[in-house]
Amino acid sequence: MNATELFGFLAATLTTVSFIPQVIQVWRSKQTQDISLGMYAIFTAGILAWLVYGILLESTPIIVANSITIVLAGSVLAMKLKYG
Repeated sequence: MNATELFGFLAATLTTVSFIPQVIQVWRSKQTQDISLGMYAIFTAGILAWLVYGILLESTPIIVANSITIVLAGSVLAMKLKYG
């Protein structure tokens, strides 16, 4: 693994892990009224596009990060739809 890929994994890890506190907060509180449905819907679609892009490039950091992020962001989106 070269320095570029290592830096990519660092960036991917930081941006992906940043969603964990939000998922935990919503999971525990079941409160979603202050979360924007539009933002999470657009963001999740964007993450899906990044995932497809990473697959097309065969870029492991992009694929791994966006696979995990889509699960995390999708979880918040699903809880927003469920809990309103």
